[in-house]
Amino acid sequence: MIAGLFETHLKVADLKRSEHFYGEVLGLELAHRDETRPITFYWLGGRGEAMLGLWEEAPENIQRQHFAFRSTVPEVLRAPAWLRERGLTPRNFLNDGTDQPMVFAWTPAIAIYFTDPDGHSLEFIAMLGGGPRPELGVISLEEWQSKL
Repeated sequence: MIAGLFETHLKVADLKRSEHFYGEVLGLELAHRDETRPITFYWLGGRGEAMLGLWEEAPENIQRQHFAFRSTVPEVLRAPAWLRERGLTPRNFLNDGTDQPMVFAWTPAIAIYFTDPDGHSLEFIAMLGGGPRPELGVISLEEWQSKL
């Protein structure tokens, strides 16, 4: 029955600001802007693949959320520089002040994080080859590669 996740929604305080962030800064393709309600939809991964809906709400109604954008390993490795070029601050899972993507060995996948204007935690993540190694925890790519 479940083939994947098609749609997710975020509450945002300023729809125009979020449209700029998701459409212009991140480069998502506009799917639909509802002129009767404060909501905008963006395609994720191309038309018909998945959607992100942004709903404008009063700031006190916004709870910070987290979701991850599926990516490729080369794109995740390039993401820190790409994010900085757009005025965003990349951070790793450990939030230790560095911006090198980290490997979740239990998956295995590599990821990097950043935030949107409302403080939602966003992530670029890509699956790595090889089997899961949960005993390794969260490690650098170099560590991961040395353990293969």
